Amino acid sequence: MRDGLNADIYLGVDGGGTKTAFTLIDSAGRVLAQHMAGSSYYLQIGLESLTELLREGVAQVCPDPETLAFVFFGLPAFGEDSRVDPLIAKLPREILGHDRFAVGNDMVCGWAGSLGGRDGINIVAGTGSIAYGERAGKSARAGGWGEIFSDEGSAYWIAIRGLQLFSRMSDGRSPPGPLLKALRDHFALQEDLDLCGHIMGAAANRDSIAALSQIVASAANAGDAAAAGIFSDAAIELAEIVHAVAEQLAFASDEDIPVSWSGGVFRSGDLVTEPFKARLEAMDRRYRLLDPVADPTMGAALYALRRAGKAQVASIVQTAG
Repeated sequence: MRDGLNADIYLGVDGGGTKTAFTLIDSAGRVLAQHMAGSSYYLQIGLESLTELLREGVAQVCPDPETLAFVFFGLPAFGEDSRVDPLIAKLPREILGHDRFAVGNDMVCGWAGSLGGRDGINIVAGTGSIAYGERAGKSARAGGWGEIFSDEGSAYWIAIRGLQLFSRMSDGRSPPGPLLKALRDHFALQEDLDLCGHIMGAAANRDSIAALSQIVASAANAGDAAAAGIFSDAAIELAEIVHAVAEQLAFASDEDIPVSWSGGVFRSGDLVTEPFKARLEAMDRRYRLLDPVADPTMGAALYALRRAGKAQVASIVQTAG
């Protein structure tokens, strides 16, 4: 396959709690094949299912893994349990039949895509939230401790805050707003307390809960000030996660701090981006916000190219930007 293409080929795997993208590119950055699969969050699906998902995904885009020059697997929760990480790190060897690969956290895919592998910080706000950055060969992360006690500013966090607000509105502890009717309509509630059955039944699936953040966003856009306040709070939390990474990377006083973003929460538009920018500027005027160059799916593939030591990554990114 490599000879037929007359170029080396590289595979990036951008894992996530909702979906996993497999992107095959050549050395010029051209996309040759893509495949979308389900969740690769091993805490949810288990290691056996993760192995089969990765094996099938690789086969879909490249029937002969031996032809792959390099592969990067960006997987959720990797690097967060020293007991499990070695088990995950050896999976690609069984699938590929060679050692031309690296395994990392999926936060790297967001960073490599949004900033094109350049120094700076990327904040991911999807089902969960996490920030990752690099500067002068040093890397750092913050956030991403999981939905039970962290993932501030994420879709899951926003949804939980929205559900709390619904309960307060229903009880009369908070003034009623559009969110009250929006959730009643969404679940076709006969009684407000019926919400408990819907949510407790979905409690094991963080994705279904995170998806409710879209309803909170709709209520905010419909004039619900309390729902809009949840997004303002989320933006502040995300900015503080970014700031924690910047502090670790110790940017020089005369350096700008490039920041970009990825994840569905930022598709809420000004509800998040405006308070996010304002909070960053209030903390440090060196922050420079940049629109993402590419999405995390392409970021994973570009990072595979970079890990293979290919100097043309910068020129590919410049062309894409």
